[in-house]
Amino acid sequence: MAQGTGSINSDYKDWEWSDDAGERARLLQSPSVETVPKNSESQGNGLGSTSALGAVFIVVNAALGAGLLNFPAAFSMAGGVAAGIALQMCMLIFIIGGLVILAYCSQASNERTYQEVVWAVCGKVPGVLCEVAIAVYTFGTCIAFLIIIGDQEDKIIAALVKEPEEVGSSCWYTDRKFTISITAFLLILPLSIPKEIGFQKYASSLSVIGTWYVTAVIIIKYIWPDKELVPVEIPTSPSTWTAVFNAMPTICFGFQCHVSSVPVFNSMKQPEVKTWGAVVTAAMVIALFVYTGTGICGFLTFGAGVEQDVLMSYPSNDIPVAIARAFIILCVLTSYPILHFCGRAVLEGLWLRYNGITVEEDVVRERRRRLLQTISWFLLTLLLALFIPDIGKVISVIGGLAACFIFVFPGLCLIQAKLSEIQETRAISWWAQVSYGVFMVTLGAFIFGQTTANAIFVDLTA
Repeated sequence: MAQGTGSINSDYKDWEWSDDAGERARLLQSPSVETVPKNSESQGNGLGSTSALGAVFIVVNAALGAGLLNFPAAFSMAGGVAAGIALQMCMLIFIIGGLVILAYCSQASNERTYQEVVWAVCGKVPGVLCEVAIAVYTFGTCIAFLIIIGDQEDKIIAALVKEPEEVGSSCWYTDRKFTISITAFLLILPLSIPKEIGFQKYASSLSVIGTWYVTAVIIIKYIWPDKELVPVEIPTSPSTWTAVFNAMPTICFGFQCHVSSVPVFNSMKQPEVKTWGAVVTAAMVIALFVYTGTGICGFLTFGAGVEQDVLMSYPSNDIPVAIARAFIILCVLTSYPILHFCGRAVLEGLWLRYNGITVEEDVVRERRRRLLQTISWFLLTLLLALFIPDIGKVISVIGGLAACFIFVFPGLCLIQAKLSEIQETRAISWWAQVSYGVFMVTLGAFIFGQTTANAIFVDLTA
């Protein structure tokens, strides 16, 4: 397969921005990935440190997270178990395809992070749009994390003070806005200020343990339900044909690991596209079982009445569920700083490129700017989380952006990579790959447009 690497990179320097700034503003590196510098002579010689099995674990870890709490509600919106599974399986084909495309384009362009691949392969406009999308996505995810903290703390506090849940908090110190704020200021803000986030490798293991425990609790609670649980209506078809599409943002949000997949691919001992295809297929199948188990059992337990955050459907005094809530809070507390770091890195890279300044030249003002960026980011996400208590509304917005990372940008990269190949005649396989890229872009644009419009006109205006 001929690869026109030179032509792929032709648009990368069209703006008079500092290349060094973009090179240094690497983001969403996987917690367990140690990559070789891009300009190293050893690159491409299989000197990465991650085995294929290790890469599977890292990709699974990147995919699994707090998004699993919303899968039972997604099954309810999709119209039942059969519709939910079918929707996941259809989307999984393109999710895996996008991961493979990114690896292929990473090799062709010799770039090692998601946004750099898009910059090099697609040019300046898609590159900037990708970086802005990553910043907005990480910002929205931070809001979702704070809402999750508030949801779980409400239930834990209700169990401790033994107040009826329908009455609400009667004391100022148990009020939702106060508990979210005090947790954020005491725990999240100090973890978000440092320049480096080396602690993320420990958060990685914690996140895996927490998500698996939550899944196990939901499955066990379905097999052995509480005696007080009232039988519920189980939908077997969607309320309207468009309701199926409302489940797509949750699925995209749950399976979105594409931004962190490029550094994982380049960290492998043998970074080959074929090997990577096997790695991401295994990882996505594992994630599929976890999400499907959570979605089916949570949905069948509570039916159409399941909350957007499934743990909110369980009573406050349930001890195993209370432990699951504590796990989720710990995961979110350590994940927020990582997502904030990623968004801050994008903003920093855009700022330095726009001003044509290298990282080395801007060391003096970096600390002051980092403090300003961190505090502004933190206060804005906290303010929005306090006044948007429904996590479903946030997921509906950032889920559309996740579709762009899964479908649109990989599709554009595939189209541009194939168009840059120098061939006298176009084989059938070439046309098939270009058509596949066009379909991915179309599908991703449809999901983004439909979910964003629904979020604006239905959720956010309700």
